[in-house]
This record gives sequence, C-alpha cells and structure tokens, in this order.
Amino acid sequence: MLNLWLGFAACSIVITWCGLNLCRYGDAIAEKSGLGRTWVGLVLMATVTSLPELINGASAVILVDAPDLAVGDAIGSCTFNLLILAGLDLADRHVPLSTRAHTGNVLAAGFGIMLISIAALGIAMGSAASLGWFPVWFGPYTPTIFAVYLVSMKLLYDYERRQVALAAAVAQVSEDYAGMTMRRVVVMYTINALLVVGAAVALPHIGEGLARATGLGQTFVGNIFIALTTSLPELVVSITAIRMGAVDLAVGNLLGSNVFNMVVLGLDDMLYSGGPILAHVEPAHLISAVTAIAMSAVASAGLTYRAAEKRAPLALDAAAIVALFCLNAYLLYALRAG
Repeated sequence: MLNLWLGFAACSIVITWCGLNLCRYGDAIAEKSGLGRTWVGLVLMATVTSLPELINGASAVILVDAPDLAVGDAIGSCTFNLLILAGLDLADRHVPLSTRAHTGNVLAAGFGIMLISIAALGIAMGSAASLGWFPVWFGPYTPTIFAVYLVSMKLLYDYERRQVALAAAVAQVSEDYAGMTMRRVVVMYTINALLVVGAAVALPHIGEGLARATGLGQTFVGNIFIALTTSLPELVVSITAIRMGAVDLAVGNLLGSNVFNMVVLGLDDMLYSGGPILAHVEPAHLISAVTAIAMSAVASAGLTYRAAEKRAPLALDAAAIVALFCLNAYLLYALRAG
C-alpha cells in the first residue's frame, strides 16, 4: 500500500515539474511562432497537458483491462480542469477571472459541452451503443467526437485569426525569450512532454492497485485520484500562466484540454477490444459527465456576462463551479462500485 502511494507521489512530482517547464516553453513558442497565447493555449498546450490522460487511458484499456479507469480519467479530468479554472479566480481580489479572459474562450467551452454531451449520451445508451448495425468494435459516438473535434479546431483557429488583440498579446512577451532559439525551445518543450508521458504510463497500474487496496473502486479512483494526477500539468501551467499575466493561455489551456479529453475518450474506445467502451463502464460516470456539462455552462455564462467586480474571494460563477465539483465528488463516493 505504501509503495502505491509513493509511486503516486513520484508521478505527481514529475508531472508537476515538467508542466512548469511546458508553460515556459509553450509561451516561448507562442511568441516566436506568432500564433499567440490564446491559440497555443487552446491547441498546443491543451494537447500536451492532456497527454497523461491519453497515455493513462491507452494503458488502462490495453495493459490492465480497466475501462472504468480510462473513462473516469477522461471525464473526471474535465471536472478537475474546471475546478482549476474556478480556483484561478482567487488570483485577483477585485475583478473576476471570467472578465479578464478573452470572450473567444466561450467558443471553446461550447465545443466542450457539445463533446461531453456526446459522451454522456453514449454512457446513457450503455450496451445499446452499437445499435446492432455499427459494423466495428467501437461505438458510433467515437467518429462523431472526432468529427466535432476537427470542426472545432478549424473554427477556433479561424476565430482567433480575426482577433486584432492577438498581435498585442504576442508583443507583450517579445523580450522574454530573445536569448532562446526556436530550435532550443522546441527541443526543451519536446523533452518535457516526453517526461510527462513517461510518468503517465505508470498511473494505470498504480490506480488499479489503489482501487483494490482501498476498496474505493475503479470508478471513484479514476474520476478522483487518477483524474487529479493527470490534471496536474493543467494546474501547474495555468498557475504559471496567471503569474505571467497570460490569462488567455491559462483559460485556453483548461477549456482546450476538456475538448481534447473527449478525443482521448474516443481513442480509448478504439483501443478497447471488448466492444464499445461506454457499454462496459459503470453508469455512475454519467454523473461526472453531466456535472462537467453544468460546470462548463456556468463558465460560459461567466465569460459572457463579464461582471465588473466581485464582492467575495470567489466570483459567483467560480463559486458555483466549486459547489458543482463538490457535489460530483460526494455522489461518486456515495455510489462507488467496481
């Protein structure tokens, strides 16, 4: 039992340290490539910081036959990312984070809601997911997820290109990385990404062991413990970005990670040989999916309303997100199984 917790802690440390470096080199790529922080946060940073979910999910379905861990991690990480988003609101005592972030982030939140809803529908369908006519081992929701993801990336890219503020965001950091070559930045970024992947490979085995040793079950462990660890890159990157004043890099990373997490779920489905993966998991995952949708909707409302000030440490939208996360954790614990 002690070895499992030590392994869990070691993976957390590696992912945290490398996530810190990823933020620095990712921001350098944004400056040197001219893509800007918002786009890099939504796509490049979100994809890389979601690598633990990708590797964890693939390992869970291939190596340890634990579909609940894979699905719990993918969906549970969405709720953790939104919890992190709410926590970042503490950085400013007077103005809500949702007011300081670019309104274009609503588009990413909307696509996240759409993709999580597709996953929720797949969970609700259960064994009927293949409908008897789908001629492959994975569910019909998987190609739908991939198609929506590609459309979302195209629309997000087109939207960001039209934003005049993008050039100003790039110019703000032009002096910070003057001594770095593009080659060095890319190499260091890649090295840290690989270290994140290496740490994530061990997580399914540790999570399976913790599920057995604690009696909490794969659904609870996947949605809470494993999702927490694989969300550490998003946490570290977001906190670092906020300290750098790169609000959109932080918000885009978190909302973009939720979009990519659903792609991870689709990949897990394709790698799982036992049939549509959502037909072989506990129905309790639907709780996390619906909660993630509700949390995303609250975040969208905050980004759209843009309150001028806040009268408490947490703005109303951030407080609502925290409350929804706590409710989700309680329900998962109460219904833990498997």
